[in-house]
Amino acid sequence: MAKTLAAAGLTLASLAATAVFFSPVASAETCKASYYDGGGTTASGERFDPNKLTAAHKTLPFGTKVKVKNRSNNKTVTVRINDRGPYVTGRCIDLTPRAFKAIAPLSQGVVGVTVTRV
Repeated sequence: MAKTLAAAGLTLASLAATAVFFSPVASAETCKASYYDGGGTTASGERFDPNKLTAAHKTLPFGTKVKVKNRSNNKTVTVRINDRGPYVTGRCIDLTPRAFKAIAPLSQGVVGVTVTRV
């Protein structure tokens, strides 16, 4: 690997200096989840689809799969991160309506969850 990097004029130090680091979800992140129904394009460039099992998270890399567990009823859903947000204090994940419905009725709006990387 070092020879390949050197051939490209790169060093591990130069890669580390320019890398983008995301703070991963530790063993589990406990917070509140909401749902959103916006339309348009997500931060990853995908078209927003309220019928997919996807979600917005502030720091996890796009494509990361996480299990979201409703702490009050123990229902779970696995979603793929494809957007950024939520930007409301205390919330760590925004789910599509389909994903939210898998763990709680939409009328609930916000639920306490535990988020774990899959």
